[in-house]
Amino acid sequence: MTGRVLLTGASGQLGQSFCQFWDSAEQDQAWQLVALGRDEFDLTDEQGMLTALETRQPDILLNAAAYTAVDGAETDSATAFQVNASAVDTMARWCQQHAARMIHVSTDFVFDGKATRPYQPEHATAPLGVYGTSKREGEKRLLEALPAATIVRTSWLYSEYGHNFVKTMLRLMREKDSLGIVDDQRGSPTSTHSLARLLHTLVTEECPAGIYHWNDGADISWYAFAQAIQRQGLACGLLHKAIPLHPLTTADYPTPATRPAYSVMDRSKALDLKGVEASNWEVELRRVIDALAMN
Repeated sequence: MTGRVLLTGASGQLGQSFCQFWDSAEQDQAWQLVALGRDEFDLTDEQGMLTALETRQPDILLNAAAYTAVDGAETDSATAFQVNASAVDTMARWCQQHAARMIHVSTDFVFDGKATRPYQPEHATAPLGVYGTSKREGEKRLLEALPAATIVRTSWLYSEYGHNFVKTMLRLMREKDSLGIVDDQRGSPTSTHSLARLLHTLVTEECPAGIYHWNDGADISWYAFAQAIQRQGLACGLLHKAIPLHPLTTADYPTPATRPAYSVMDRSKALDLKGVEASNWEVELRRVIDALAMN
């Protein structure tokens, strides 16, 4: 199978990681990647999106763009729904009309966090805030217009690019004498590099459509993740001294948007795909921290 792949969100951390992996992967030269950032593919500009799609005529549309400001969405719901739902509907309908495939990246925030075991792809959704609701609405509109679409839900994304928890923690650990981190929210960190590898497989291989979950295999709290970040930051020289880290409750650290208390997702369906290997969260974290140390 060959064709043209249009990647949205190319300037984001996932988009940059996907482009990096695409350039390094051995693949049939008949595959062509067209990577577009917000300046070339703005999800708030419906006509501009349609013009870009008509001009590029992709065989596969990989949507890695999203409105991801979880707290900001509570006061800017119009933009969140425009980007995460309406734009997805526009892309899906174009793909349906042009017999193109669509792969869409979604989030653990579609769940309410009341589970005690990892969420399966078919588990009932119940978003807690505007961000999760807008992402779930995007999933629904995509599957209504394009039932053969592929959705990949992921969680706690980080990389050496952009803004994310890992980079924020490293900065604060250099600036502060001590730090408090929420310890009663559990989830699975996901390196954009491991997610990029999965998305590459979904693009280039004959994979069944449907909903997949992807993370790097952990079931930890933000506090435990921060502890690992400090350990690895010290080991590679990004940090020069350890500071005390203190566990907090969600009540100790209120935010505009409610976070799910438990958002671990079962990735076994994705691991069953040919060529997909299990990633390890500590190995993936070290890769990103090493990349940051080299910059």
